Order: sequence, then structure tokens, then C-alpha cells
Amino acid sequence: MNASERRKVAAAMDLIPAFAIDSKIHRVAGIDEAGRGPLAGPVVVAAVVFAPGRTPINGLADSKQLQADRREALYVRIVERALAYHIVSVEVDEIDRINIFHATMLGMKLALEGVRHACEAARIDGNALPKGLACHAEALVGGDAIDRSIMAASILAKVTRDRRMVAMHAEFPQYGFDEHKGYSTPQHLAALRAHGPCVQHRRSFTRVRDALQGTLLPFDAPAMEPVEA
Repeated sequence: MNASERRKVAAAMDLIPAFAIDSKIHRVAGIDEAGRGPLAGPVVVAAVVFAPGRTPINGLADSKQLQADRREALYVRIVERALAYHIVSVEVDEIDRINIFHATMLGMKLALEGVRHACEAARIDGNALPKGLACHAEALVGGDAIDRSIMAASILAKVTRDRRMVAMHAEFPQYGFDEHKGYSTPQHLAALRAHGPCVQHRRSFTRVRDALQGTLLPFDAPAMEPVEA
């Protein structure tokens, strides 16, 4: 981390609201997701609990800032050294049934339930909390750059989802899921126009609906995806 990045983190730390439970003393689950934005595949949520005090893993960071091989190496360390972890995949049919926001909230709730035996509270990346959580929780905007348990959760979620998308490529090689992981890249949109959606595409998303109707616009044309609460 360079000086500029340290200043940004320090500034973010100044904005963190007071948290009821100190992770240096208590067991706090960090929760994060991967895959809210893609046009295909599941949204994956992970929860990670470390022992109170110093996190026993060096090199943790927001998964988006890490190379794939580094994420894979950290994944192994996290699952070996965490007190508990749980990973949930919410599949495409559920995303289309309840929308991506509620599917993400459902994944967060289930991920927390999977580590509830090991934690006393939870920190969730973002600005929204699922309803009916099993313990006290607080939302932390930018938490994947601040809280080390959330960083670990982001890595587990990202690696798990990327593995799923690579496996999906073997079944649907025409889309290039191993490359873009379902995101709206020019390659993916061209494949959607050429082949139409497969069963792993989210029909509740605008670009996928457009592909079904034969009206999919070029990559640089805006498309608003559903984020309703």
C-alpha cells in the first residue's frame, strides 16, 4: 500500500461509525458478496469469522484489488485459519424471482446463519442490512477496504464465483464465461446477440431481456439493471 492509498484508508477510517462490538475483543463475522452486477451466474455471499485480535493472515485486501492467483492463495489460508466460514450461492432462478437486491440480502442472511455458532455480531459490506438477522449487525460502506474479516469474505465469495463461471464455460463455451465471468463486456454482449441467452442468464436484467427480444444495444449504450429494494 502506497502513501496515497494509506491516506485514503485513514480518511475512510475516520468515517466509520462507532461499532457496538470491538473485533479486538469479540468474534465478529465479516460478510461480503460477489456477482451482483453480471448478466449471468449466481450471486455468491461469504461470511468469515476470525479469532479476536490480530488477523492471522497477511496480505488481505479487497478481492477486486488482487490478482486471481493471489486470491486463490489467500482462499486456502482463510479457510485454514478462520474460526468459521460459510459460502452461499443464490442461483439465477432465485435472482429472477425476487430480484438481485433481495437475492443478495438473502445470501447475506444465510451466510451469517452458517457462522452464527462462532460469532457475536456481524459487519456487512455496503449500506443495507437484511431483515431478520440472527445477531446484531451493522452495515459498513467500503468495508471490503477497511475490515479484514470483510476482506476475507470478499475473497472467498469472488474465488467461489469465479470457479463457478469457469465451470459454466465448459457447458456454454460460446459465451466466454471463463473470461468475463458474466459481466457486460463487448465479448459477452456480442455472444448474447449471436446466440441469445442460456439458462444461466438473468432474465430480470435489461440486457438479457433485450437479447431475448432481439433488441440488445451495443456495448457503449447505457442499460439500467434492476436494483430495487
